[in-house]
Amino acid sequence: MQDYTFKNLKINFPSQFVIHVELNRPTKLNAFDRISWRELHACFKQIAIDPDVRVVVISGAGKLFNAGIDLNNLREINDIEEKDFARPVFVIFMVIKVAQDSISSIELCDKPVIAAIHNGCIGAGVDLITACDIRYCSQDAFFSVKAIDLGLAADIGTLQRLPKVVGNNSLIRELCLTGRKYASEALNIGLVNKVLKTKEETLTEALKTASIIASKSPIATLSTKHLLNFSRDHSVTEGLAYTAAWNGAMLNSNVGGKKSTFFL
Repeated sequence: MQDYTFKNLKINFPSQFVIHVELNRPTKLNAFDRISWRELHACFKQIAIDPDVRVVVISGAGKLFNAGIDLNNLREINDIEEKDFARPVFVIFMVIKVAQDSISSIELCDKPVIAAIHNGCIGAGVDLITACDIRYCSQDAFFSVKAIDLGLAADIGTLQRLPKVVGNNSLIRELCLTGRKYASEALNIGLVNKVLKTKEETLTEALKTASIIASKSPIATLSTKHLLNFSRDHSVTEGLAYTAAWNGAMLNSNVGGKKSTFFL
């Protein structure tokens, strides 16, 4: 069994092959600080190589799912004093890169990830859920791309992933340029695919779906996620060719003396 001991994440295994990752800074509304970024990245890198995990459910402890970035981190950046211009710019670049890599580790993880969202999902919370494979939310959930109100462009993944999750380009631009809250629209535009009454029902439904996926072949689920992500970022022709090559390799491999069709 892998060691999943973190300060800002609470980990448990609710059923076989399913891991529940809970953002666990409830007194700070689960806002991301430097420790949170490092731990989220480390957690998903570990999940990716853990044979006892096939599916991930991610949720938030306490009042809301995620309040975005801990603003104290931004104040620390503003307090940087250097003699030349380049050094603070590089520090800011690295801070952003660490956060980007943390969110990207969710998308790059071979295991399907289900987000169970309740109440507020703000700023970096939207970055996080757009990197997940499946998104459920409770009726009280609302979403906001908040960076614009901080005098910034969203820089951790929303501008890159949200257009690929939601097809309405005009609406995406409005949400990113105004920072307004949106709730009921989330289901209509495809940001989430299921709305439940309460936080508890949302998590229960996410865990139920996770158990179904976990019962499938891990090779098949890994391949499906990988090929969906590849096809999203390439043409249909390229996606078909890559899928043929990928499945050709899978079908030609031996697992325990049997062809991998055993897993399909």
